[in-house]
Amino acid sequence: MAVLPFKPSPFFGNKNRAFWRLQFLGWGGAMLLRAMSSLANAQPWSFLIIVAIASITGFSISLILSVIYRALINRRPLVTWGVTAIVLALAVGLYAFIDSWVISLYRPSSDAGFAQLFLGVFYLDLTLLAAWSALYYAINFFLQVEEQNDQLMRLENQATSAQLAMLRYQLNPHFLFNTLNSISTLVLLKQTEPANAMLNRLSSFLRYTLVNDATARVSVAQEVETLKLYLDIERMRFEERLRTEFRIDEAAKRALIPSLLLQPLVENAIKYAVSPLEEGARITISAQLVGPRLRITVSDTGPGLQTAPDPARVPVTGGAGSTTSTGVGLANIRDRLVQAYGDNQRFEMQNRPEGGFAVVIELPYEVKPAGTPGAAPPTRTSGSPEPAPAAPVSESLRPATHEQG
Repeated sequence: MAVLPFKPSPFFGNKNRAFWRLQFLGWGGAMLLRAMSSLANAQPWSFLIIVAIASITGFSISLILSVIYRALINRRPLVTWGVTAIVLALAVGLYAFIDSWVISLYRPSSDAGFAQLFLGVFYLDLTLLAAWSALYYAINFFLQVEEQNDQLMRLENQATSAQLAMLRYQLNPHFLFNTLNSISTLVLLKQTEPANAMLNRLSSFLRYTLVNDATARVSVAQEVETLKLYLDIERMRFEERLRTEFRIDEAAKRALIPSLLLQPLVENAIKYAVSPLEEGARITISAQLVGPRLRITVSDTGPGLQTAPDPARVPVTGGAGSTTSTGVGLANIRDRLVQAYGDNQRFEMQNRPEGGFAVVIELPYEVKPAGTPGAAPPTRTSGSPEPAPAAPVSESLRPATHEQG
């Protein structure tokens, strides 16, 4: 694609420069039209001097009007339009007087008196200055509206960013409580190596949530690495009860999604599928391209949505309609998707035919432009050991599970 040798800029990007451009263009055009009209009416070439003087006079008077109008434009409407009418009448009278005086000097032997000359040019000068005044106010009101719209968009973007940050930073306090309780239990059992590994993973995960911009989008590959770090922490609590499987297509790894989108979905599956079942459950995370869209599915082999009334359920709606959720975590995901994509997304929950529960998300397929730096996935702290095989934590010492959906 060809690159322009210059960078285009908005015409009104510099208001002062735009004003002078319009001044010279407008009055130059008016002078050209009057000159052509004079020559077409068989006026001598010397009459062009009168046309040039009249144009320069109008140009100068309009500069004075611009200073006055600038002081009036933000006043009350009665003051603005009342004073404008008075000032415009005086300016037209002055303009017509100067034009009549110059013409009388040019034609001293003319039969027309000064009053006739004055009335003859008054309507032409009124048309020019009235049109100039109307354009001045119209352009400046337009610029004010555009500036207010830009300011409103900035405020809306800031509000959206703040809301996205609030939703993403609603990190489940029960997750922190459970993790710290598990670390405390391991220390009491003198399992120092797994406790240290768990603490390092927790610090890396929290560092990732705090360092990266709450409104940033990361690749699916980066999000999966972050999710694996979270699962390492939870797996030390649930051990073999928590089984995971990743089915990430190569084409989907570069797709961009909101940061920390998958963690609440997996946390919800751990709460409702792994935690209540003695044998635990398998959680499957898949990502694939379906046409121009990215489809992400988080499913489990748990009991699925129960039909019995549950006061904890809250309505959750997405691009595909509405259903019910079993906690605020899924509602937060829905809100984040609506804030980020509007109606151009799908959030759907369903019981699987073979048993279990699944959350399906569809987003527009987007990739990071080449050369753009991305958020680095969390890495294990240098020197942090792999978790050593921990002795089974007795039920009396295992921390109580406190989770949210």
